[in-house]
Amino acid sequence: MMNTMTYKGYAAKIEYSDEDQCIVGHVAGIRDVIGFHADNVAELRKAFEEAVDDYLAYCAERGREPLRPASGKISLRVPPEIHSAINVAAEVAGKSVNQWINDTLMKAAHG
Repeated sequence: MMNTMTYKGYAAKIEYSDEDQCIVGHVAGIRDVIGFHADNVAELRKAFEEAVDDYLAYCAERGREPLRPASGKISLRVPPEIHSAINVAAEVAGKSVNQWINDTLMKAAHG
């Protein structure tokens, strides 16, 4: 199980802080710092959504584009033998190379 929450395309890493005796979260995948905390999961969900909404409003007020976690495009270099193995695995699975890589990364990321 991953300790994450998602909202409006943003994902937050969730952890328990023994020092603060609460659950804390930080939006992952962007350079801007967006953090929040609460005493239970329901409050944490609300705090996370408010933090993202506040961030988007802050950016809009200043006329700047909010940072987004990812564009959906990855440029990757692999050795030719791995590229060949991927081509074979995708063909055997009846998928495009892109779909096979996407499915494989999804499985790895969500364990």
